Amino acid sequence: MVDAHDVPDPEPGRTTERVPAAGTVVTDGLGRLLLVLRGTEPEKGRWSVPGGSVEQGETFARAAARETLEETGLVVEIGRELWTVEIPAGDGRVFEVRDFAATVTAGVPRAGDDAEDVRWFAPDELDEVPLARGLRAHLARAGVIPA
Repeated sequence: MVDAHDVPDPEPGRTTERVPAAGTVVTDGLGRLLLVLRGTEPEKGRWSVPGGSVEQGETFARAAARETLEETGLVVEIGRELWTVEIPAGDGRVFEVRDFAATVTAGVPRAGDDAEDVRWFAPDELDEVPLARGLRAHLARAGVIPA
């Protein structure tokens, strides 16, 4: 599923740069979801799944695992791809983000890289925090949280 969040038409003569990115939807045995407080745009100051840009020669799945380790201190096992979303950065770039189901195999949660905080949330706690645009709908469609 591709969900274009208000992707603006580029200005005349300006091309849109597509940036591949990947993230993880990490859940635990208690039904909680691991989220990071984004410290950079896009979505700075909002809670989102861990993730970031795909490096050259890296697969989306490998990038998702690496970014999760960098942002949360957790080693994860990557599962199936849950969704693909396009997120405009507002500067001519559009992030093509593929998010994967994941489970923790090692580590202790700690915020790192561009994450300001990392925390486990029960589904009913998600109403209390600012979430990245569209995240709740994607989580519900994927069956991660109740609709």
